[in-house]
Amino acid sequence: MSLPPPVADALAALASTPTVLAHLVAEAGDDRLDDLDREGWSPRLWLAWFRDEEVLALRPGLERLLAEPAPELHELDRAAWLRDRHRSRDRKEHLLGDFALHRQSTLAIVRSLEPRHLARTGRLAGEPVTLERYLLRWADRDRERIARLETALGETLADVLERRRRMVEEYRREG
Repeated sequence: MSLPPPVADALAALASTPTVLAHLVAEAGDDRLDDLDREGWSPRLWLAWFRDEEVLALRPGLERLLAEPAPELHELDRAAWLRDRHRSRDRKEHLLGDFALHRQSTLAIVRSLEPRHLARTGRLAGEPVTLERYLLRWADRDRERIARLETALGETLADVLERRRRMVEEYRREG
């Protein structure tokens, strides 16, 4: 399907998120992943939030928009999630792998959309939302949360990639 440019951009952003997360935390040990920021969130919590929000709220919302007439969509309650969340797959490798797998499932659904689907409507937080707006909002949320994860880690994706580029360059000079 040929998507309108804003939706195609959102899809590209959604598709890149698993790789971005993996780059950001690849070298982070457990101590760094468990450092709490001013709001009490750690990089590990951000990874878990990405995974759980995808599975428990965002993709179900997408599926309901496609399957039901005007569904009432729900956001994940952060306080309840923090209190009750499942913690048995909190190792970095599990969080990244689970999220990547679930995001691939989401992308398979989005890539099968037809233009007519983008106008489907539901309600989110009491406000009307189209499927197109839902996807744009989802990509914006990914970007915002990636920025929060970068802040929690004290390093941006650009910093990580530049550091790795310098390491490769140095290795080649020495080799």
